[in-house]
Amino acid sequence: MGTATAGRNGPAGAAKTPTAWRNWAGNVSATPARVVAPTTVGELREAVRRAAEEGLRVKAVGTGHSFTAAAATDGVLIRPQALRGITSIDRTAGTVTVAAGTVLKDLNVALAREGLSLTNMGDIMEQTVAGATSTGTHGTGRDSASIAAQIRALELVTADGRLLTCSEKENPEVFAAARLGIGALGIVTSVTFAVEPLFFLTAREEPMGFERVTAEFDEHVAENEHFEFYWFPHTGNCNTKRNNRSQGPAAPPGAVSAWVEDELLSNGLFQVVNSLGRAVPATIPAIARVASRALSARTYTDIPYRVFTSPRRVRFVEMEYALPREHVVEALRELKAMVDRSPLRVSFPVEVRTAPADDITLSTASGRETAYIAVHMYRGTPYQAYFTAAERIFTAHEGRPHWGKVHTRDAEYFARVYPRFGEFTAVRDRLDPDRLFGNDYLRRVLGA
Repeated sequence: MGTATAGRNGPAGAAKTPTAWRNWAGNVSATPARVVAPTTVGELREAVRRAAEEGLRVKAVGTGHSFTAAAATDGVLIRPQALRGITSIDRTAGTVTVAAGTVLKDLNVALAREGLSLTNMGDIMEQTVAGATSTGTHGTGRDSASIAAQIRALELVTADGRLLTCSEKENPEVFAAARLGIGALGIVTSVTFAVEPLFFLTAREEPMGFERVTAEFDEHVAENEHFEFYWFPHTGNCNTKRNNRSQGPAAPPGAVSAWVEDELLSNGLFQVVNSLGRAVPATIPAIARVASRALSARTYTDIPYRVFTSPRRVRFVEMEYALPREHVVEALRELKAMVDRSPLRVSFPVEVRTAPADDITLSTASGRETAYIAVHMYRGTPYQAYFTAAERIFTAHEGRPHWGKVHTRDAEYFARVYPRFGEFTAVRDRLDPDRLFGNDYLRRVLGA
């Protein structure tokens, strides 16, 4: 991905010749007035103060794994990757404090080395801690929720350059919002997560027909700590995955099996067939039928991040909506019927996951048991017709779009589907009345 240069120029590390920033998928770009790569929280605070004095807006950007323009700016672009690493571990409290620029992959490896783990995580670990939590990155779980829901405290630099500490006891109204703040409340510098002793998960992956998995969906969710499945459009085929805690010992996939499933089929061959499908869309249904039968059942046991996450090297654009869990099967069946009767050619599987209700103001699972439907299109393939049709279905079921993924909703819509929307905007009005951390995306989704 193309990124802005981060040369040093003064105490806050301003770049002399910033270039256009582009996100991972390549569908969002921005050309900031300057780029700052602070190496300390003090440098970050100074960069914010200086931008405010000059009338420039400020946005922090992680690794660019969002598909929206949440981090885009024509002002000062903050690249916090130098602020990384675990800063403290409290084994008695079961918490770990980590600098916000830490990449999740590095955090997971470091935690495992300490005999610790997050309870749940998403399936990609290339994001920074701040980027993942601020946009609502989640995995799937019957009882365990998103990464943001595992936050016990955080620090952020506010529009006046202050460093504000938030938790359930300290600035609780800010904490309720800032765990998933979309970059609207300030720049997160530090996050304290709840962690637990390292444990094992046994994963069972199994092909299953669409009719069966949707008919048994509630049963699968109830019986498994973590359940998800993928439906292959243009077919009646799905692949299911159940992750449950295990006593161990570790029994990871064999080297050959892992390479075939995770590299050859999920990345290498998948890249080839998507490229073919983009060039010759008429081939996609036949390819989907073959691809959906290529994955076989397998069972393996390993530590959490090696089970929850997997490499995703085939680039795509994604839309994901959170629905009331009781609506997801109906919505998915409507989606399948729409694809079946349309001229659309969809080469990426549709992903379905779950989450328990949480208490974060703008979490997609705020206040309700939730299930997610994610639709994808290969990068460079026209996606608007598919996403528009899918979004029409999802919004009819009171869906809430993922804050970091493609959608067309605005503040008026969010005020209807988030009962606590006004709480968030009130905190924003107090912390950033002049919209120092604003941009066009936040104007659309949060209002002026």
